[in-house]
Amino acid sequence: MNSPRPPAGHSAPIPVLFVHTATQPPLGADTWVQAQIIAHLDKATHEVHVACVPGPKDAPTPTFQALVELRDVNIHAVDFGPERSAGGLRQTLVGSLPAFSSALRLAKLIRARDVKFVHTTDRPRDALMSVLLAKITRTTSIVHVHVGYGEWMSHPLKWALRNADVLVPVSVFVGETLRDSGHRTERIHPVLNGIDLAYWTPGVGRAEIRKEFAIADDAPVILTACRLFPAKGPGELIKAVGRVVTRHPHVRLFVVGGEMVGGYRAELESLTKELGLEANVIFTGRRPDMPRLLAAADVFAMPSTEEPFGLVFAEAMAMKLPVVALDNGGTPEVVEHDVTGLLSSVGSLEQLATNLLALIEDPALRTRMGTAGRRRVEALFTTELQARNMAEVYLRLGSLRAVAG
Repeated sequence: MNSPRPPAGHSAPIPVLFVHTATQPPLGADTWVQAQIIAHLDKATHEVHVACVPGPKDAPTPTFQALVELRDVNIHAVDFGPERSAGGLRQTLVGSLPAFSSALRLAKLIRARDVKFVHTTDRPRDALMSVLLAKITRTTSIVHVHVGYGEWMSHPLKWALRNADVLVPVSVFVGETLRDSGHRTERIHPVLNGIDLAYWTPGVGRAEIRKEFAIADDAPVILTACRLFPAKGPGELIKAVGRVVTRHPHVRLFVVGGEMVGGYRAELESLTKELGLEANVIFTGRRPDMPRLLAAADVFAMPSTEEPFGLVFAEAMAMKLPVVALDNGGTPEVVEHDVTGLLSSVGSLEQLATNLLALIEDPALRTRMGTAGRRRVEALFTTELQARNMAEVYLRLGSLRAVAG
């Protein structure tokens, strides 16, 4: 595609290179967020380039599928070799001849187009390669950070975070973990996530999903959606539902999502059986129709600990669902306690169950919080606002570079 040009009288667009080489489905939240930024950046003021792996014509990668139909976006095919999330620094750098060739072509692109920013996510390989490219070409590297900093991170990622010019955390909470781990405050520029409201229409699909799962119209439905692993809290939620059932025997809990840790779903199913909740807990697996599933629910709940942001909270709020979650991590930045949902303390199963009961037993409270949640998303968590905030970061960094230069 041809590079976009600004209207007459406007300054030249800012050239930005995004680097996203994930190849395995499903599309990760980090790449999805970047795709939304790419889609919604004003192309009159930004010249957008994306380096990604297209994959075979008959089986394109999820990243390429998310980007290929976007207008005014220049896609550059690269091959950085097999994906490695925790390989050693030398292993990641050496990779293969295609990886070296791809890096060389990107360096030429950066110089030819005078790219101002190389913007990537905290996937270790992409972060490492992007920071190195920026250093070689003397441009500004930006790593979008989607999780709180931790010692579990791979050495290539830690190196990239230390050496990137700018870190963009998805929440103030993630930014604080970076600051607390020694990253300088002036390098940290939070940009909150957003969702595309066009995909989230409250109520649409409710009757169809309830019919599919043979759930009565008046039966209370709680839904959680996540990659299934302990930190997301599905085990605690099932235990809390066990307490709810004593007063509402017809309650249903949808557990939506595939497992991240092999065998964890079996553990959850065993817990469900142990508590006698086989008739109440429905494991749907990964589903492509999240809006319809949310429409069928009355309450969204995910008691995750150290949640970086929680896009699914915003999605549930956009569907006018009240949220039950924990007062922890980045969750309070999305869910406002007593306004759009109810937050409980980490480890308090009793409080978690009490909050579920409060919403199940008070339809008016659900309606009030659901309406407030939709308004909050419209005001704070849209893809358009996220892209504008990211553009403001580019402008701010450009001004700082001009002063420094």
